[in-house]
Amino acid sequence: MNNKRYRNTTKKRYSGKNKVSTINPALLVKQAVSLEETPFKADQNFSEMPLSQSLINNIKRKGYVEPTEIQQKSINELISGRNLIGVAATGTGKTGAFLIPAIEKMLANDTTTCLVVVPTRELAMQVEDEFKSLTHGHRLFSACFIGGTSVNNDITKARKKNHLIVGTPGRLNDLTSRGALRLGNTPILVLDEFDRMLDMGFIDDIKKIIALMHSRKQTMLFSATYEKSQQKLINQFVHNPVKINVNNVNNAADTVEQDILRVGANENKFQVLRNLLSGEGFDKVLLFAETKRNVDKISKQLRKSGINTDVIHGNKSQNYRTKAIRLFKSGKTQVLVATDVAARGIDVDGVTHVINYQLPQTMDSYIHRIGRTGRAGKKGMAYTFVN
Repeated sequence: MNNKRYRNTTKKRYSGKNKVSTINPALLVKQAVSLEETPFKADQNFSEMPLSQSLINNIKRKGYVEPTEIQQKSINELISGRNLIGVAATGTGKTGAFLIPAIEKMLANDTTTCLVVVPTRELAMQVEDEFKSLTHGHRLFSACFIGGTSVNNDITKARKKNHLIVGTPGRLNDLTSRGALRLGNTPILVLDEFDRMLDMGFIDDIKKIIALMHSRKQTMLFSATYEKSQQKLINQFVHNPVKINVNNVNNAADTVEQDILRVGANENKFQVLRNLLSGEGFDKVLLFAETKRNVDKISKQLRKSGINTDVIHGNKSQNYRTKAIRLFKSGKTQVLVATDVAARGIDVDGVTHVINYQLPQTMDSYIHRIGRTGRAGKKGMAYTFVN
């Protein structure tokens, strides 16, 4: 394979379509650290926490005995009613950290409801799936509201009793404007991947949603990254929060080995990719490109070269995206090519590699992308192409 490892500290930028990456490629070279050497040891297991026995049983049923670090530091505070800002690497159990205390409150009081707002459809479905598994055997109901699905069906679901409401901002606001979804009596708000939720793309929708929550008593913000520039905005939404940071903010997961592949002016970039994917161990690969057009183009080239591949981006229907993820999870698809829509919320066991076909636009985007591998203490590998 005729590619070179790029390991100097010269700052370079990748120029995409009308965009320039802000990342210094030298920062994307890092050796993985084995978590087996310095494992987190919980001070208590779930059975020692102030949780209902039926909830503890469901947690054990999922195979969990001890909480992760973000869970241990969050759950007791959230059960006591505190507002909270939690920052932890992807794959460290943030979903459980906010769902478990919310469910405990629902079990104690059947009128308790919780709204979870997320940036992507896939993350919304993942949160609802986790809720259903944790509430197995209980009469606790949920509804997931995302784009690409039937609005009429959502209107029907919104008018039913739901303890958990999870969705993307656009669809949630659509339903509230139609009078189908009423949030006035919902006391718990969760902004998952809050760094993304509070940027300019979502902030107006978020403000509208929060303004409708007249009975809001508790607010939880969780993400893998934190933007200091958002602090003033965070202060508007979250008063006197507990702040928990269980990793170095904006540093990529220690379990992911990272390297750069420099492509020379006379090299065929796709051929370098093709050679890379033919190597040993590239069994379940998530490949990111910057535009939907490039995603389709790369996937088509891979299929022509004999690699089983599929795509995920915003122009694909929700049914298509759901099927693509299912086939990727099952191992029937070797390479899933995606835009940043897959950087958050895709929880797939055993992703062996993450490949960035171009430099991501920001370090936050990079961190969330490579967080799809190296999960649950396993080592992963991330490559980034640099022209």
